[in-house]
Amino acid sequence: MSKLMTKTALLAAGATIAPMPRAIAGSRVRMDGTDPKALIAQIQAAVKEMRDTNDQRLDKIEAKVDPLDVAKFDAISANVTDLEKALEGINAKLAASALEGTGGHRPRSADEEDYAKKFFSYFKDGQSEHEIKAAQRTGIRAAMTEGSNENGGYTTPVEWDRTITGRLKLISPMRQNATVQAITSAGFTKLFTDRAVGSGWVGETASRPATSTPQFTALTFGVGEIYANPAASQTLLDDSEIDIEKWLASEVEAEFERQESIAFLSGDGTVKPYGLLTYVTGGANAARHPWGDIKQTVSGKAADFATDPIIDMIYSLPAAYAANAKFYANRSSLGAIRKLKDGQGNYIWQPTFVAGQPSTLAGYALVDMPDMPAVKADATALLFGDMARTYLIIDRMGTRVLRDPFTNKPFVSFYTTKRVGGGVQNPDAMKAMKIAAS
Repeated sequence: MSKLMTKTALLAAGATIAPMPRAIAGSRVRMDGTDPKALIAQIQAAVKEMRDTNDQRLDKIEAKVDPLDVAKFDAISANVTDLEKALEGINAKLAASALEGTGGHRPRSADEEDYAKKFFSYFKDGQSEHEIKAAQRTGIRAAMTEGSNENGGYTTPVEWDRTITGRLKLISPMRQNATVQAITSAGFTKLFTDRAVGSGWVGETASRPATSTPQFTALTFGVGEIYANPAASQTLLDDSEIDIEKWLASEVEAEFERQESIAFLSGDGTVKPYGLLTYVTGGANAARHPWGDIKQTVSGKAADFATDPIIDMIYSLPAAYAANAKFYANRSSLGAIRKLKDGQGNYIWQPTFVAGQPSTLAGYALVDMPDMPAVKADATALLFGDMARTYLIIDRMGTRVLRDPFTNKPFVSFYTTKRVGGGVQNPDAMKAMKIAAS
C-alpha cells in the first residue's frame, strides 16, 4: 500500500491481462467481464481449443514437439484461468455490494449510526462533532481530539470493522475455506486427546480391570499483529468528494489479504500465524501437533504432476473428511493439471460452467490459491482435504485505526492494525503432494 496518497493517486488504472505472443494471438478469447453467461460460453470455447491443442501436442510427442504447440496450450490455459477469475470476481462484487448495503448484515441501530457519523467526522478532519461546533463558535481548533477515548486514542467504528472483516472473507481463499474464530483474550488454547481409550471383550462374570485413559495435550494458537500506515494529504481530506472511509477500507483490505494469505500458508509462527505448509512432513512445524504431521504423496513425475498419484492422494484422505474436501493449487499448477488424463483418455480436470461454482479435479472442487508454491522439484504444490477441519484462523478484536496528523505533516497518517493468528488444528484432514525431483 502506498505510504503517501494525494488526489492524483486516486486515479489508478484497472488491471489488464497481458497480451499473448503474436504467433498465438489468434487463440485469445475476448473477455466480457460483466456478463456471467458470456464468460461461461467463452470458458467452454477456450477449454475446447485448449484440449484440442493438447491432443495435437501429444500426437506429435513421438515425432517432434512443436514449441508453438506448447506455448499455445499455456496461453489458452492462462486465458481460461483469467476467465474463471473474472467469473469469480463478478460473484465477489455482488457479495461485496450486498455487504456494503443492508443485504450483507443487519441494519445499523441508532447508536451505531450516531457512532459511525462521529467517526467519519473524526476521520476526515480530526475533530469530533462537538469540537467542530465549539470551533465554529470560538474560532479555535482544539489541539486534542475526542475520538472513541477521552484522549483521542484508537477509534473503531462498528461499520469499519465489519466491512473490512467481511470483505476479507470474500477475497481471501484461506478465510473462505478455513475455520475462523474470534477470541477475546491475548491467545487461544485448544485441547487434544490421544484417543487412547482401552477396551476389551469380557464374559458375563469375568472381572473388568481398569483400561487405559486418554491423555490430553494443550496446543496454543498465538496471535501476531498486522499493520498498515498509509497517509493522505490534509488538502485531499479537506476537498475530496469521495467516501474516505470506504476508500481507505478497500486499500487496507487488499494489503491485509495479501499479508494474511502468505502467512496462513508459510508463516513461521513468530509474530505471525503458523503456516499450513510448515506442518507437512519434513516442515518446520511437522512435530508441533500432537496428532503428527500432514502426510504427503510424491507426484511420481519429475517436476510435474501425474494422474495416478493424484488418485492415490484422494483415497489416502479418510472418508470422514472427503465430503468437504477440495484441491488447493496456484496458477502455474493449474496449467499442469489441465493436461492430465485418466486411463481412458478423459481429462480429469473439468471447467466450471455455473457462476459461483469452482472447477473440479477428479470430481472435487479446485481452489486457486496464489501463494501456494509453483510446480518445481521438491515443492509442495498441491493440497487436498477439508480446510475447515484442518486450519484454524484466530481473530483478536477487530480492525483498529489511529489518526496521526502530527508525525508527517502535512500528511495525515492512518495507523491501522489487526491482530490475527492461525495454525493447523487437525492434520489428518489434509494431504499434500510433493513434486518429484527426478
